[in-house]
Amino acid sequence: MNHDMKLPTNLSLDQVMEAVEADDNIGFCLSCGEMASGVEPDAHNYECEGCGEYKVYGAEEILVVFA
Repeated sequence: MNHDMKLPTNLSLDQVMEAVEADDNIGFCLSCGEMASGVEPDAHNYECEGCGEYKVYGAEEILVVFA
């Protein structure tokens, strides 16, 4: 994963941590910040239903890179 990536301004690490703790296969788009369901914890480059970018990552994967 590209370590130069940044979280969208409308997404915080606290939100990502809550998703991890919920253990509900939640992911987030690193382009628009939209939450996505049915995302494997280690997922990356899934298509976002909101913006169409291939930047949806599993919550756990986001923590590995950004925490």
